[in-house]
Amino acid sequence: MSTSAERPQDAPELKLVFDEPKQKVKPPKHFADLAPEDRKARAVELGIPAFRANQMAVHFFTHYNDDPETWSDIPKDLRETLVKEFVPQLITLVRTVTTDGGKTRKDLWRLHDGVLVESVLMRYTDRTTVCISSQAGCGMNCPFCATGQGGLTRNLTAGEITAQVVAAARICATGEMPGGETRLSNVVFMGMGEPLANYNAVIRAVRNITAPQPDGLGISARSVTVSTVGLVNGIEKLREEGIPVTLAVSLHTPDDELRDTLVPINNRFNVKEVLAAADAYAEKTGRRYSIEYAMIRDINDQAWRSDLLGRLLKNRNAHVNLIPLNPTPGSKWTASRPQDEAEFVRILENYGVPVTVRDTRGREIDGACGQLAAAEITSEA
Repeated sequence: MSTSAERPQDAPELKLVFDEPKQKVKPPKHFADLAPEDRKARAVELGIPAFRANQMAVHFFTHYNDDPETWSDIPKDLRETLVKEFVPQLITLVRTVTTDGGKTRKDLWRLHDGVLVESVLMRYTDRTTVCISSQAGCGMNCPFCATGQGGLTRNLTAGEITAQVVAAARICATGEMPGGETRLSNVVFMGMGEPLANYNAVIRAVRNITAPQPDGLGISARSVTVSTVGLVNGIEKLREEGIPVTLAVSLHTPDDELRDTLVPINNRFNVKEVLAAADAYAEKTGRRYSIEYAMIRDINDQAWRSDLLGRLLKNRNAHVNLIPLNPTPGSKWTASRPQDEAEFVRILENYGVPVTVRDTRGREIDGACGQLAAAEITSEA
């Protein structure tokens, strides 16, 4: 069936960015950029006893404390060195907005060079999840995404990624959210950026998140989700890491013709190749993967596309997560009609494909990735 008439008419030219843009100022080095053994080696290089690296890790990953001035077990004359060489301030809170009675909060962070990124913390009855950014902006150029329209500014370091998680864990532990103290239980790499286009930093951050305390935050790998628009080479590398995180593939349509426009990376890695890579990941890790599907009215929500998706996935170890589109300012696209969404779900279920519709939290607080940062930039202009 032809889909050319259903393609967005204002889709941008293909300008995918995979490489790190040149940076004016190099991000400060943080001990969270290093593996545990490298943290100790770096301390010794600087003439600092190796056990100090373990002390820093206890403060940072166990107590969520990133202020060396409060580390009473470390001599005052050493703290200045640690700030300079190991624990520089990586992220500064610019603004927080909340909804759902405070149980959903979006934090806007400013990095050392003025770049802005976002994270979203969500408290549910059975879990507390933080959605974090892995890049400032994104180079994947998906036309319905607020972050993608701004392009890629730069990759985040492992320290900058990890700092978002530590900040969320601290908010949970100090009872800042309604309901009192809680534990950060889940981390999803679904904020700004394409995680697998910043592979090395993301993997270091994942190891920081999943390593037992005090070397890391001690969050189960099964509670960590890494999303991708379909970078097959990245999925293949992730498969060999030995970290059974959940893989989420942002498919958004089952046919290559429309996906070439909605998700331009499809011109390099098509639907068949992406699903094959996801299947191999599931086979190696034993983990069911997720198919992320933004429901866009009259673009990708037709019944025949649900039928095609069902036929593609019916024998795969996959779960479909339908996402009602969170419209961005100025966009002509919006979420699907309730009846079209319900029919889409019904067809998938008839194929025996597990399917859920994502909770649409955050609409009141510029919930789509990139909206809050874009608004802040506009206000500063």
